[in-house]
Amino acid sequence: MTTTSAVPSPPSALSDSAAYTQAVRDARAAAAAYYEGGTSALDDDAYDRLVRAITVYETEHPEEVLPDSPTGKVAGGAVEGDVAHTVPMLSLDNVFSGEEFTTWAASLERRIGRDVTCWNVSPKLDGLAIAARYQDGRLARLVTRGDGTAGEDVSHAIGTIEGLPDRLTEAVTLEVRGEILMTGAQFEYANEVRTEHGGDPFANPRNAAAGTLRAKDRAYTVPMTFFGYGLLPLPDTDPALAAELGEGAHGALMDRTAVWGVNTPASTQVPAVVVTSVDQVVERVEQIAALRAELPFGIDGIVVRADLAADRQAAGEGSRAPRWAVAFKLPAVEKITKLLDVEWNVGRTGIIAPRAVLEPVEIDGSTVTYATLHNPADITRRGLLLGDQVMVYKAGDIIPRIEAPVAHLRTGDEKEIVFPAVCPQCGSGIDTSEQRWRCERGRNCHLVASITYAAGRDQLDIEGLGHSRVVQLVEAGLVTALPDLFDRLTREQLLGLERMGETSTDNLMAALQAARSQPLSRVLCALGVRGTGRSMSRRIARYFATMDGIRAADAEAMQRVDGIGAERAPVIVAELAELADQIDRLAAAGLSMTEPGATPPAAEDDQETGESGETADAGPLAGLKVVVTGAMTGPLEQLSRNQMNELIERAGGKSSGSVSKNTSLVVAGEGAGSKRAKAESLGVRLATPDEFAAMVADFLD
Repeated sequence: MTTTSAVPSPPSALSDSAAYTQAVRDARAAAAAYYEGGTSALDDDAYDRLVRAITVYETEHPEEVLPDSPTGKVAGGAVEGDVAHTVPMLSLDNVFSGEEFTTWAASLERRIGRDVTCWNVSPKLDGLAIAARYQDGRLARLVTRGDGTAGEDVSHAIGTIEGLPDRLTEAVTLEVRGEILMTGAQFEYANEVRTEHGGDPFANPRNAAAGTLRAKDRAYTVPMTFFGYGLLPLPDTDPALAAELGEGAHGALMDRTAVWGVNTPASTQVPAVVVTSVDQVVERVEQIAALRAELPFGIDGIVVRADLAADRQAAGEGSRAPRWAVAFKLPAVEKITKLLDVEWNVGRTGIIAPRAVLEPVEIDGSTVTYATLHNPADITRRGLLLGDQVMVYKAGDIIPRIEAPVAHLRTGDEKEIVFPAVCPQCGSGIDTSEQRWRCERGRNCHLVASITYAAGRDQLDIEGLGHSRVVQLVEAGLVTALPDLFDRLTREQLLGLERMGETSTDNLMAALQAARSQPLSRVLCALGVRGTGRSMSRRIARYFATMDGIRAADAEAMQRVDGIGAERAPVIVAELAELADQIDRLAAAGLSMTEPGATPPAAEDDQETGESGETADAGPLAGLKVVVTGAMTGPLEQLSRNQMNELIERAGGKSSGSVSKNTSLVVAGEGAGSKRAKAESLGVRLATPDEFAAMVADFLD
């Protein structure tokens, strides 16, 4: 297979016939490479922009349209197959905004001479289109889309695809059309297995599914997932069933598909819905888009189709795409760009974290220059090299990450990534015993960051102790660990610092005194225990109630706290042991070592407990999982998000940062966006800030 030395930059407009001809070649080559082996020099967004530029040029110069242009071919001119489709397996036209969809819908309604009765709205799954043929209920053949008229037989994959049963629950003869993809977990597993067997990692789940589906006689098997999106009769389908398939509403037929045991989007967070207006379509598109980042599989848009057979039949089909359906494409969340460098940053607890420096690329409305690389083992597992073209993924508020190198674009000029031999911050040795490397000095390596974090609003809330002041204290040798602030630092020492007058000194001393009254959860958070954060510190403090209880817990006891598993528990226990001297000093200095309102857990199995040692029926939010989103108003206006979470847990609830089917209540303030939309789609109860304040009035300070 021919490789490309660099990723072409798709033009926004084609200037002349030569540029148009080259664009057609590039698009055809990209489509053929992807559909043949799951590789391509272009990411989805680049390919879409290239095809749109070709379309614009052809509209302005119809006399120059080339016969092999991707605009007139299914799947942009994918490779041909040798198994004929009984009915052409078409592509979809695209729209990219609500305005474009409204225009398209109006055009469709003009074509059929009436309003579309109802619309079916479902996620556009980012995988490979497949036709699965069942004979008397048994899966007999799998065929790829190919060029739309014929595809490749990939029946060797039968039995390896989740959601596509070998036998249906009814002995029917028909064809199920759908999408084969890899979930995020399946993709990670596929790359682990592939690299273990000496192969290059796949660039993204879509390419992984395409390459895996076609692979024969491999020494290993990796799972994939199927989602059905259509039913068709075969030549020997029972006539009554064939009539039903031809005349039935799309939504009803997909319900029937699920009953037969085939996986459909109905089993996901984004099931298909049937609506009756264009406005409702756009609203559902926005709801699905809001959930995109949390889905376990990739979607690149939403499919909108006329639900009723009468409307579809009246609209008809073109040579490349049906006229009754369209793909509402979402902004790209993955792009190909170049890995320029790897930076090694040291966090406040001494963790040494690699960060990818990228050639800037626009993704989902923002310019991405950096991406997370997690740890050295992650770099090794993904087989990354400096200079690689890499697939970068970003969705919602998630930090951009590198999926994998696009190995077929390598030129030979790439270089190995050099791992640090000593701590980049202080030059000390590195503890490499775990996947996440750590400076041997731990949190003392990055003392300024550690103390600044401890003094922050959501920890000890020490007003006047910002970053620059902490730098002064550390450089003067007055603070070498957190307890120094409380048992060694004196007023006279502060007065001796530059820019510290009597007023600022007295204010800081008062703030340090006030910090002694912060609850145990804040103290625990300030210590920066690895494996914990604000939320987890609250859970631990409310479960054990006292610092003595926390320190007495072994790994087994620590796992009783909600959210702490077998891997995290021993790390927390070991960290607490390492911090023993600091904890003793903080207690002696008068900092609180108890959590207000919490009681120590009774003997195991003596009472039903929630996430804390309190009985499960305590407080108005007992048993409720609560999410806060948007700006708070009224009695809650001055509370930070962390203080809101503390309030929820004081009232007996459990705070969470994401909405799911297990969420009990979403407090939606001004400007609430995707989380509110997700709550509405899942039927989760909503409350305004004022309504919530009334619920927890007895717990407001």
